[in-house]
Amino acid sequence: MKQTLSLRLGQQLAMTPQLQQAIRLMQLSSLELQLEVRQAVESNPMLELVEDEDLDAENDTAGDEADMKPDDSAGELDAWDDTADGEPTLADSQGLDAIPDDLPVDVSWDDVYQSSTVADGSTTVRDDGDNGFEERNSAADTLADHLLWQLNLTPMSERDRLAALVVIDSIDDDGMLNATTAELLDAMPAELGFEAEEMEAVIKLAQHFDPPGIGARDVAECLLLQLEQLADDTPWRDEAIGLVGDHFGLLASRDFANLARRAKRTEDELMAVLELIRSLNPRPGAGIGNTNIEHVVPDVVVARKNGRWSVELNGETAPRVRVNDTYAGLVRRADSSPDNEYLKNSLQDAKWLLKNLEYRNETLLRVAAQIVERQRGFLEHGEVAMKPLVLSDIADAVERHESTISRVTTRKYMATPRGVFELKYFFSSHVATATGGEISSTAIRALIKKLTAQENPRKPLSDSRIAAMLKERDIEVARRTVAKYRESLAIPPSNERRRLV
Repeated sequence: MKQTLSLRLGQQLAMTPQLQQAIRLMQLSSLELQLEVRQAVESNPMLELVEDEDLDAENDTAGDEADMKPDDSAGELDAWDDTADGEPTLADSQGLDAIPDDLPVDVSWDDVYQSSTVADGSTTVRDDGDNGFEERNSAADTLADHLLWQLNLTPMSERDRLAALVVIDSIDDDGMLNATTAELLDAMPAELGFEAEEMEAVIKLAQHFDPPGIGARDVAECLLLQLEQLADDTPWRDEAIGLVGDHFGLLASRDFANLARRAKRTEDELMAVLELIRSLNPRPGAGIGNTNIEHVVPDVVVARKNGRWSVELNGETAPRVRVNDTYAGLVRRADSSPDNEYLKNSLQDAKWLLKNLEYRNETLLRVAAQIVERQRGFLEHGEVAMKPLVLSDIADAVERHESTISRVTTRKYMATPRGVFELKYFFSSHVATATGGEISSTAIRALIKKLTAQENPRKPLSDSRIAAMLKERDIEVARRTVAKYRESLAIPPSNERRRLV
């Protein structure tokens, strides 16, 4: 075999550890980012978290070199670093220049957002006391726990108690009994010789537990259980029991004409009976002890100040981290001992972490500012004014790759006067209009929701009629598209929306 030398020219993307860290930090949520930074602080002696009292002390001292701002931290690290040459750079870090003053919206991320923003845009003062400690830290009881608590207060034999435990175990989260009497008997020990009549008696006992309607086999039985537990003098109680018990099929299909004829009631009487039935809960167990509500903490806060939309990073979600001056001062330039090399490497890792945090924060802020600028109509007029927006539009505006925009908008939330939304909420496809323009699919959903809310309940709008009404507004949408958007809004079809009122 003959050996030869050849020259090849090619390009290869090298994923440096620093670039991998920047990509990982970009896609983390605020809670995951805080955990990541805490782990870095625990493993790197050069890093330390900035506590609130430290931050207050720094604010009182002008020109403090240990300020937590990422740009100041980067400057300190450049002064400490004696190996600046040959450092890897971020492939997507072009355009990290300062945000220009002439942006269409005000942008600030130096201020720390102190108050908690709620969905309606109002703010509440944070209470750091111990009030409500049990409510905040105790686990919510499940529906099974709620039923077992009542079972323990009910006097009965051990034989019946065992059967009641089997019944409770077969009740789902909605409060419905998902087992037949035969299946419940099969779950009982054979040596007890439990009879079907005994099991039915235990089921009836469980059905008198709170909440009313628990342990029903179907919706009709659930409604009947709730009606039977109402006071005898409740208006229209007996009529509602007869309607649910004898004509539930017509009631479910909303065939009010046949329902009034079969029940021998006038329209006004039928409306009164239906009003009582609508006050019942077909899912009695759904509101008890389900998973705890997790409140979303916004990463970006948008507010209108002096006639301009202001965009700020939420200082409560951004990790406050800096380089420890004491340990950084121990690094000696000419010393190549293992201890000094460890300190140098730790200092370099700390520098890259702060730079990557700065890169993440600035990218998030610039993306949020562009979203606010393009979706001013939504902030001022609601969903009907939402404009079509895709990732490439923001990527071109902030000079980032689309994959970077996708990472920075995933699991990041923006608090606006209209509520808290994930950044991805503001991106939607478009539908062409008859005049050659475009309209966002989110705006179309808002129009469908508005049309169905204003419809005549006696004659609800069909999907075809909604499509025709949208066409009158120069919006070309097929009937099946209307049906898809309607289902995404959890709006039932027209036959299920029919009402007498």
